Amino acid sequence: MKKQQLVAIALFLIVVVWMFIPRDARSPDAGAAPAAIVTAAPEGSNAAEGLETPLVRTLTVTEQDYTQQIRIRGRTQAFRHVMVRAEEPGRLISQPVARGARVAAGDVLCELALDARDANLSEARSRLEQTRFEYKASLDLQARGLQSDVIVAQQKAAVASAEAAVSRAELSLERTKVRAPFDGIVETRTVELGDLLSAGAVCASVLDDSPMLLVGLVPEQSISALRVGSVVEAELVTGKRVTGRVSYLARAADTSSRSYRIEVEVDNSNADIREGITAELMVDAQDLRAHQIPSSALTLDDSGEIGVKLLDRNNVVQFQRVAIIGDSSNQLNPGVWVTGLSGSSTLVTIGQEIVFPGQRVENTTNF
Repeated sequence: MKKQQLVAIALFLIVVVWMFIPRDARSPDAGAAPAAIVTAAPEGSNAAEGLETPLVRTLTVTEQDYTQQIRIRGRTQAFRHVMVRAEEPGRLISQPVARGARVAAGDVLCELALDARDANLSEARSRLEQTRFEYKASLDLQARGLQSDVIVAQQKAAVASAEAAVSRAELSLERTKVRAPFDGIVETRTVELGDLLSAGAVCASVLDDSPMLLVGLVPEQSISALRVGSVVEAELVTGKRVTGRVSYLARAADTSSRSYRIEVEVDNSNADIREGITAELMVDAQDLRAHQIPSSALTLDDSGEIGVKLLDRNNVVQFQRVAIIGDSSNQLNPGVWVTGLSGSSTLVTIGQEIVFPGQRVENTTNF
């Protein structure tokens, strides 16, 4: 028999013998871990006694004046935008003002042909001169008792009628020139040289962009905190920041959104703000006394209420609920503004999650 076969038979016998050897099932395995030992604390004793006192970092915050702001989504809108219409019919005989051109109040936008208007004015003036002469003659005859009062009154009425005819002819002649009603920019032009305009036809539209308006809708729960004249800071979607004041607050709510329209006037003397740009408005509302704290200091209590953990004079942790009323946009001093704290408070800023109310701690102050 070969040596390899002898070794295999020997190993087989060893395995069989090991399987038939009796073992005690209650004996613990050699590699099993020892059972954990639990010690119960006596009733009424402090479980934290004998533990190392936790070290936390704190920050002293004081009460400050804070102006609450309401955030509103809005857009830019021209101060006024009108369609300038012809008041007399006629043919356009001059090139209309180009779109985008800036005009002053009284500038001619469209000019119509005079046609018979000039002749009508001359006829009305001649008729006025005649009636005045006849009226003067009637007065002279009346003074000598040769003219009745009725005829004199008729001549006086004829003079007034002739004067009215002259005024109408002059007005008709003046209306052949369609003028800009205010300073602004020509936004649209609907006619061209040679067009025949009827009375009421649109010549052009003029947009007044100085000042520019910021308009938006204020929720009904916030409208009572706003006032006409309140300061408004706004950021346009283009990145430009502007400042203005509230010029109008609606008294009636929008029927669909139950919100109130707000209008803010901003300076646009450089004419660099266009109409229809999306803007975010921050409107100054009520003045409050509040504390500015780091947002990382906020935590929750067992009931899920938001608050902060404070230290009293004995370095014992206290939980105080707060209400967030705003945030700080200062990059050098970020944080949130809260109410619910009073006076000067020692705020736990690092370690607030590992300590609990009623626990005594050691602290080091933030710098």
